[in-house]
Amino acid sequence: MSTHRLPPPPSALRGRIVVAAVAVGAFAAAGAGQTIHALGSNSPAASDEITPLANASEGAAAFGVGGTGPASPQVLPVAKTVDSAAEAQKLVKSLQITEDREAAEAEAKRPKFSHPAAGSFTSGFGGRWGEMHYGIDIAGPIGTPILSAADGVVIEAGPASGFGLWVKVEHPDGSVTVYGHVDTYSVYEGQRVRAGEQIARMGNRGFSTGPHLHFEVWNPDGKKINPLTWLNSKGISV
Repeated sequence: MSTHRLPPPPSALRGRIVVAAVAVGAFAAAGAGQTIHALGSNSPAASDEITPLANASEGAAAFGVGGTGPASPQVLPVAKTVDSAAEAQKLVKSLQITEDREAAEAEAKRPKFSHPAAGSFTSGFGGRWGEMHYGIDIAGPIGTPILSAADGVVIEAGPASGFGLWVKVEHPDGSVTVYGHVDTYSVYEGQRVRAGEQIARMGNRGFSTGPHLHFEVWNPDGKKINPLTWLNSKGISV
């Protein structure tokens, strides 16, 4: 039985194969040699087969870094400019906001109604000695503080027939409180007052049988109503 063999390649093709093989071997040797050189090998064979790079720049270029290309732009820090006036305004605004909030909280917490004076309850609203008594009487020493029973505006402060001196305060709902027989007063017409603020001192002026406060309440229509009922509706007991 005969053996079939492939015919040898033409001489030109054989030459190309040899050249390609030599080239592949050269590249492989060069790569291995560079690796050995980078690791510091002193092998004579490696130094014979590898052409060292001319300089550091070429070495860097071989790995895709460095070279003679344009350098990256240098980034310089920029100093931040501070506007002192604007910062001061921000601080003032912040402080104002804090003060306004604290004032609002204090306003919400403070009492909106007050007992008009400390002392002994001596007479109520209604008939007395054949006449109508339109207020209540609270007795105490001369000079006892008299307080506004609610927020309002002073509409009168001075002499009054039968009371000697009095103070009248109008409140936001249109009602009016009256404080009679006072010894002295410390407010003026048009002054705004708050509940619990001192407006006068207890006295014995006018038609009075002893030092006391005569306290009246007039509703928005001007009708005199029972001060005890009004005070009780505001959470104040006498």
